[in-house]
Amino acid sequence: MNPYFSFQWHITDDCDQRCRHCYIFSENNCKHLDSMTWDQMQDTFYNCLDFCAVYHRTPYFYLTGGDPILHPDFWKLLALFKEHHIVFTILGNPFHLSDDVCRRLKECGCEKYQLSIDGMRETHDWFRKPGSFDITLEKIGCINRADIRSVVMTTVSGTNIDEVPNIIDAVVTAGVNVYAFARYCPTSEEKDTNIEPLRYRKLLADCDRKFKEYEAMGCKTYFNKKDHLWMLYEYETGAFQIPSYAKEGMIYGGCNCGNCHLTILPNGDLYACRRVQNSHVANVFTDRIADVWVGQMETYRDYTKFEKCSKCELLAFCRGCPAVASGKDGNFYAADPQCWKEVL
Repeated sequence: MNPYFSFQWHITDDCDQRCRHCYIFSENNCKHLDSMTWDQMQDTFYNCLDFCAVYHRTPYFYLTGGDPILHPDFWKLLALFKEHHIVFTILGNPFHLSDDVCRRLKECGCEKYQLSIDGMRETHDWFRKPGSFDITLEKIGCINRADIRSVVMTTVSGTNIDEVPNIIDAVVTAGVNVYAFARYCPTSEEKDTNIEPLRYRKLLADCDRKFKEYEAMGCKTYFNKKDHLWMLYEYETGAFQIPSYAKEGMIYGGCNCGNCHLTILPNGDLYACRRVQNSHVANVFTDRIADVWVGQMETYRDYTKFEKCSKCELLAFCRGCPAVASGKDGNFYAADPQCWKEVL
């Protein structure tokens, strides 16, 4: 099979929530809510398939918004996916899920459904919407019963970092299939995650111990070490060693920006990464994605420009999170603010 290429496709801004750390409303609380028309969605879909045909990739869609299920043509789009045998993941809310809805999602090819929990009840409901903590935990079972893999993601900031271990306990108890966390990417209104580097390393160490305890108990939850700083942590603890086959100049892991991922917004804007606010490269309504990939996207593939990582032996495997770095001062190649490693 050809290697996958992932499209994070935001079909609508419409949403039941106004989360405090949402990228959509980070700069303008009066923002017009964009949604693609059915014709625009079809054109975008075939633009993506054309890209994958040119570069010999297998398309994979992360369908999101807003909440994609609120789009009036949501089910028509899923029928198009099914017609072309496209599997996909949904990043959405829990509010419109039911056993019947989840069954229909599975029939259309949905592999995973990702929900968010950003704190224990009081903190999460402050971030997102009153009552959403309990509803989210409840709908994990709904997703599981449809044989869709349930995923819970936490956005970690200085506000909720102390609650992450308790979140892990809560989602494991609820029976989630996959759990992961990543850091909040600062927006134009807030320029810092408010997490000191060594404090973040301590979180990784605490979670590593908890993950291993659950695994020893036979827990079926898969703990996805999504943040690339896990690579640095495991390198220091000996869990990861640089493989003997590694060659200078090759990239083996780390951030997918510029490698196998693009984001599409409801207004057609194409971004190298949704979390990198200044990474707009084109518009799918007017530009062919296949042409953009070898032009504008080169900006994100010059690994010698990483100010700190280019001096590190883990350049090919880690590079931290350029989105977090970019959110702080606009520089994609700046040092990750939570990286604790000393580099000469």
